[in-house]
Amino acid sequence: MTKDFFKRYAISTLGLIVSALGVGVSIKSNLGIAPLSCVPTILSLKFTDISVGTFTWFFNLSFIGIQACILGKKTRWDLLIQILPIFIFGYLVDGAILLFDSLNAPATNYIVQILLSLAAVVLTAIGIRLEVIGRGWMLSIDSTINLITRTTGANFSYVKVGTDVLVVVITAVLALIFFGLLTGNGSTVVIREGTLIQAILTGFCMKLTDPLVDTVFLPRKKG
Repeated sequence: MTKDFFKRYAISTLGLIVSALGVGVSIKSNLGIAPLSCVPTILSLKFTDISVGTFTWFFNLSFIGIQACILGKKTRWDLLIQILPIFIFGYLVDGAILLFDSLNAPATNYIVQILLSLAAVVLTAIGIRLEVIGRGWMLSIDSTINLITRTTGANFSYVKVGTDVLVVVITAVLALIFFGLLTGNGSTVVIREGTLIQAILTGFCMKLTDPLVDTVFLPRKKG
């Protein structure tokens, strides 16, 4: 039992790390931020004393409230357990940003930018699946998507795409309000082709990466 507990949370933690690296790669692409970090990034550009990771924490915290609204009277106190992975992920995002900032300058070659955006898609898809199969802790946004799919019977990847697109739209509205632009603050580009690539393709990419991740991390059934 103890071994299974540590295994599950190790897999879930690996999922958080891989997802954070996906955010870092998306920023490095210089072609638009990953949808997961769009809102935190645009807020950080407006309120510069607060890091992207800190806003990531607040952003994900709001999804716990959304889950409570969906569950209604069935709301459980164990929703509060999601606060810890949110906190960890916030620091992982800031760490990933610092890591990639210490490397070469952001990509300028368009083909490289596209490839980095696609790499971010794959990392995010793998990270989410690891969180799901780990059955330990998940980011509240992913837990919310999981709850919606269980409640409605909708496909996880499709709900993921819809959520990402909605987040990008919200970011564009905030950018327009804060800076009069749809893409960012004029110097830092938050929304660009890479953002749309990640918003649209991550959910569909999971159809390809999920079986591969399951093969590695899920125990095989004995025939």
